[in-house]
Amino acid sequence: MPWWSKRVLVAAALYNLIWGSWVVFRPGDLFRMTGTPEPLYPSIWQCVGMVVGVYGIGYAIAARDPLRHWPIVLVGLLGKLLGPLGFGWMWLTMSADDPGRLPPSWGLMLLTNDVIWWLPFAALLYHSARNHLAPAGTETLSLAAANERFRDQHGVSLVDLSTGRSCLVVFLRHSGCTFCRQTLADLQAQRERLRAAAVNPVLVHMGDDAAGEKFFERYAMADLSRISDPSCTLYRAYGLGRGRFAQLLGPAVWWPGFKAILAGHAIGPPDGDGFQMPGAFLIRDGKVVKQYRHTTSAGRPDYCRLVESPAA
Repeated sequence: MPWWSKRVLVAAALYNLIWGSWVVFRPGDLFRMTGTPEPLYPSIWQCVGMVVGVYGIGYAIAARDPLRHWPIVLVGLLGKLLGPLGFGWMWLTMSADDPGRLPPSWGLMLLTNDVIWWLPFAALLYHSARNHLAPAGTETLSLAAANERFRDQHGVSLVDLSTGRSCLVVFLRHSGCTFCRQTLADLQAQRERLRAAAVNPVLVHMGDDAAGEKFFERYAMADLSRISDPSCTLYRAYGLGRGRFAQLLGPAVWWPGFKAILAGHAIGPPDGDGFQMPGAFLIRDGKVVKQYRHTTSAGRPDYCRLVESPAA
């Protein structure tokens, strides 16, 4: 976790405890400061202060171990998103002369209570997810050793699969990724050309083999050689690491992702490291002949062009 993670949660805890105590012990102050009629039942408003203060206790607990207590941060962020959303909905649906409509000055409170915490809380959850999804037990193997160790569903190693012939080894992201599904659709569409070029595709995935078979059947690709690598050891041997935020969720990914979803490649639950980057490698006799390394998760190579173009 970043160095500032605990400090953010301590600051959030102090803010919530102070603000909540203020509302509990002086429920009329905020109404008088904003020129809003005080409620007939101030105890309801005091309950709001109590809830906010209790959140502060939760943030103080989460500050001790942000990775372990990420659900507290998630619940807090949801509240900080829904509060401004409810305020905006009130302004859109209630008339200006409605006595229950809060004045714009109450929106300033949302800035300090909610909006300023969006980015740090979202960053905390991002780093927490990155930590929890990281594969355990990843070994460091040379390319030759990895090609010898990893075998497809029939027990044939990558070395044997590529002996005297070309193999297109496609490293997929997790099966819930819209781009992973798009990749399989693209491979299926180009499969005849790959066969004509005497190139055998090999799919590397992070799920278990039984689940992988069902997933690939949906794209009529279950008969291809596939290698399960939940520890991402083979990914690392080919130099494929985990992506940065901009590569996985940055603006360059938004429009291609939207188009992929519209094309029917819906997002699903992940079955591996959601931060893993994909790639494609043309190998022969266990050696890399050509390669395509994704700069973003949305990269969409032309596999036929990759295998048909001259080697660099």
